[in-house]
Amino acid sequence: MKKQNAMPLEIVTIPCLSDNYAFLAHDAASGETALVDAPEAAPVLAVLKDRGWTLSHVLLTHHHWDHVDALSEILAAQPAKVIGAAADAHRLPDLDLAVSEGDTFTIGGEEVQVLDVSGHTVGHIAFHIPASKVVFTADSLMALGCGRLFEGTPEQMWASLSKLITLPGDTLVCSGHEYTQSNARFALTIEPGNAALQARAADIGTAREKGEATVPSMLQLEKDTNPFLRAGKASVKQAIGMEDLADAAVFAEIRKRKDNF
Repeated sequence: MKKQNAMPLEIVTIPCLSDNYAFLAHDAASGETALVDAPEAAPVLAVLKDRGWTLSHVLLTHHHWDHVDALSEILAAQPAKVIGAAADAHRLPDLDLAVSEGDTFTIGGEEVQVLDVSGHTVGHIAFHIPASKVVFTADSLMALGCGRLFEGTPEQMWASLSKLITLPGDTLVCSGHEYTQSNARFALTIEPGNAALQARAADIGTAREKGEATVPSMLQLEKDTNPFLRAGKASVKQAIGMEDLADAAVFAEIRKRKDNF
């Protein structure tokens, strides 16, 4: 049952490895705490210990080692229910619940919606929690970027990003890596005259000089500045000389340019 008149889930960002992020989503009323992805055990277990939280769920977005390799060590210390994509189950750690697009489950009484965001990998999923206005996108939609297409096609990734574009602008986007500064440099090659992008790039530079994270980010900011989300914009198509081409083709060209940047 959905909780009524309660506080949204508390989201904690945990830097891991050299440039990964894991996230905790905690419900104070029930005590339930979900970990999203498992790049490194020590930082995750330290936050759980410091806050006195007990892990109840682990949500896995995709099978890449830097998102799953610490799972066994974390579960040895804090057993929890592991949830991941049915389509990726053959190469994920053992799942207690295998989910697909359209499925829902609950964390702390809040509905978690599963989205197929294939592209970076086939079987990559995102977790959207509407009541808390947060989406965990890992290596699909990223801060000022999107994941490389290691397995999927440009058409798949554009379809995935197009789903995420429809979420409310005040949704917090919790993505998987600290790539934002390099992403900003590339984005400015696509839209050098985008004032919102110019301001964001400056803010990112200041934050990184201070050693501050640039993840998570607000979806509206991504809509206004992220070239991969903006492939359908007439201004972007004009800027790269692709005015008459389909959105997916424009996205493919932007992704190709980023791969070679």
